[in-house]
Order: sequence, then C-alpha cells, then structure tokens
Amino acid sequence: MPIIGLITKDRTTNTMTKQQLRSELYRIIFGTDTPAGQRFDMFLIYAILISVLAVILGTVESLNSRFSLGFLWAEWLFTGLFTIEYIIRIYCSPNRRKYLFSFYGLIDLISIVPSYLGLIFVGAQYLLIIRLVRVLRIFRVLKLVRYLSEADVLVRSLNQAKRKIFVFFTVVLILSTLFGCLMYVVEGPGNGFSSIPKSIYWTIVTITTVGYGDITPHTVLGQMIATMAMLTGYSIIAIPTGIITAELANEMKRDKSVYPCPNCVKAGHDMDADHCKWCGASLGEMREKESTATDLSAIRVE
Repeated sequence: MPIIGLITKDRTTNTMTKQQLRSELYRIIFGTDTPAGQRFDMFLIYAILISVLAVILGTVESLNSRFSLGFLWAEWLFTGLFTIEYIIRIYCSPNRRKYLFSFYGLIDLISIVPSYLGLIFVGAQYLLIIRLVRVLRIFRVLKLVRYLSEADVLVRSLNQAKRKIFVFFTVVLILSTLFGCLMYVVEGPGNGFSSIPKSIYWTIVTITTVGYGDITPHTVLGQMIATMAMLTGYSIIAIPTGIITAELANEMKRDKSVYPCPNCVKAGHDMDADHCKWCGASLGEMREKESTATDLSAIRVE
C-alpha cells in the first residue's frame, strides 16, 4: 500500500508539474499583462521583422551572390524558431482547436509553411513575407487595441459601400470591354491590339490613367477613341473615393452621440464618453436620455 500511494503521489506531482508548465508557457506566450509576456512578444516581433528583411534582401542579386549562404541559414534559423513557437502554442493552449482555426493561429501556420514548400517548389520560400502580418500583435502588446475600433469604422464603411462599388466596377468593366472592342476593330493586330482581351487591358490601363505605353494607337480614329477613354477615366476615377468617404462620414456620425451636454449644450460626444469633451461635465443625464429613447424606439417597433 505505501508503494502504491507513493506511485500515485508521484504521478499526481508530475501531472501538476505539467499543468503548471503549460500554465506558465501560456502566460508568457499568449499573455501581455506580465513583463515576461511583453518581452516575449517584442522579441517575436523583432524576429519577424528581421526574417522578413532577410527574405527581401535575399532577392537583391548583388547581396545574394555574396551572402547567399547567410540568407539560407537565417531563413531556416527563423523557420525553426517559429516552428518551435507554433508547436509550443498548440501545447499550452487550453483550447487547441480554437487556436488552430483562429486568425492568428492560421497566420502562424502559414508563416512557416513556405520554407518547407520551398524544398519542393522553387521560389515558394519568398511567400514568407506573410510573416509580416504577425506584427499586428504589436497592437495587443503595446496596448493599442483601442485603435482597432477606428479600423472597425473603416471596415464597416467599406461593407456599407460594397454594393455601390460593385455597381461602379461593373460599369467600368462594361465600358472597358466596349472601348477594347472598338480599339481592336480600329487598330487591329498590326498596331499591337492583337486580341480583344489585350485591347481591354489597354483600355483599363488608359482609364485608370496609368499609361504604361506598351500599346499605343496609331490611327486618327484610334487616337480619338483613346481620348474619349482618357476623359472617361478622369470623369469616373473619383467616384469610388466619394462613395467610401460618404459611408465613412455616416459611420463616424453613428459613433457619435446626438444628445447635447447638459452643461454646455454641445453634442458630438463618443458613445462611450463619461464626460463632455468641451467642458468636462458628467454625461450621466445624456446617457439616461439615450437609454430612454432607445427603449421607446423598441416599444414603437414592437
């Protein structure tokens, strides 16, 4: 019996030790409220930036010819480091499935896969640039999460404008097809317009005012059509900007309170504001009015 009790106690001690290890690793790797967690995340961000810089510099022929072995060692060093980190994240995560299919979990996986794919497919290792997305953790590390709410306003604006933008791009595509067909008929393969798709490509380049100059009209009629395409481009190029700007203004208004401050009678406060940004007075009365108005609106709808 004493031996059995000793074995049971020893197993319990080992289990607790593993649990403590997982808890400590989770606190360091996933947490940002402790100095150790912040140091780990900042080290990770620096490692990501250096690894991405190594990939970028490795594409410069003059540097790659001199330091190709160094770039290769750096690539596999960081790949091994991030692979170990990814395995540890899975090990210490309390909900492994949730982490594996989360945004950061998928990015962590994608950031190490290209190196291994590079052993089979030439050039796949340059996709390691995706590691740069992991730097988004700096918002969480440096307590900049409040800025993500501003990004949320922009995302909502784009979502509200998506139908209008879709209609706009559909119209542009139709116009590009029409101009492209005209240029193919007027100019023909002899002047570089060898097919309708290539003519449509020229039209899109012209309408967007990019103008690569790889294909140019030579006939008078073709130049007249090109002039119309250019004027059309100048006429419609500002439309998407206007659509997004209008929706962004609407979203910013929705995030502001329409009720005035009880002290200075000025409106335009943030919905989560506790004090007036103009005079500093408490907005308690304003919140009560907003809550009452919301309740009344709900009753009317019912």
